[in-house]
Amino acid sequence: MAMKPDISLIFPFYNEADNLIYLMPDLNLFFSGIPEIKAEVIFVDDGSSDDSVDILRKGEHEFYTARIIKLSRNSGSHAAVRAGIFHARGEWISILAADLQDPLQLIIEMHKQCLNCYDIVVAQRRTVKTDLTTRILSRCNAYLMRKYAIKDYPKKGADVVMFNSKVRGILNNNIEANSNFMLQILSLGFKKTFIEYDKISREYGKSKWTFAKKIKLFIDSFVAFSFFPIRMVSVVGIVMFLIGLLWTSYIVIRTLLFHDLAQGWPTTISILMLGFGITNIALGVIAEYLWRTLDSARKRPVFIVDEIIELNET
Repeated sequence: MAMKPDISLIFPFYNEADNLIYLMPDLNLFFSGIPEIKAEVIFVDDGSSDDSVDILRKGEHEFYTARIIKLSRNSGSHAAVRAGIFHARGEWISILAADLQDPLQLIIEMHKQCLNCYDIVVAQRRTVKTDLTTRILSRCNAYLMRKYAIKDYPKKGADVVMFNSKVRGILNNNIEANSNFMLQILSLGFKKTFIEYDKISREYGKSKWTFAKKIKLFIDSFVAFSFFPIRMVSVVGIVMFLIGLLWTSYIVIRTLLFHDLAQGWPTTISILMLGFGITNIALGVIAEYLWRTLDSARKRPVFIVDEIIELNET
């Protein structure tokens, strides 16, 4: 039986052939310099249609054990991460991007912090070379997450994390669909610390992290970790109801005192505003229950593993 690795390093990827040919030599060079750490690398193929898997099969994996977890279809990067976590064997687990934007040196820095009795170590971005629009949207996202979801969410966002087998066990027992694994980790309440790093610009290939996927993750994060959207429905309903009540009072008083309003339309508007207000209040209350019921009742698999390919054994 193979020895249990110290670190499991997870690389989710989707059509990253251009980067994987450079990632493997970098991994060999990196782990050759730290022979005291026994590592396994888990490449999670999120339904790639290019030759990424063939490149990994033919590549050299000398200073670490390596596996490919092939998913049956493209399920999204967060589902791929959860598949990697589920199959990880190491005492410490970390997730890095396969596009070479996260420096491997982070592994050493995070592992040192883990050995100082931290359960979770989060690498938050210090600088990232992106366009102004992306930076503004990222800052806004981080602000909203800190305000309405996770209080200690990094101000500039975070992509890289390392955690121990205790956290892994909880994540594997609570695999959430349409969620955000980073927020789930931060919400567990275990002892954690933060380090900073400079994110590297992408040099090869095209990012698969489209605007539509970012919007979906933003919505998933709010729905899964904040009651704010649901509460907004209730608040809107209450506001509409109060406005309708004030408008109705105005119509009644003006009709009694001045008798100068046209027949029909004021009453119709009052009824509509009151009705819509009450309806939204009711929908908000019902949605509170439906959200909880749906979140606990869904048992659809978040990911389906098609094949596990052992690339080597050390």
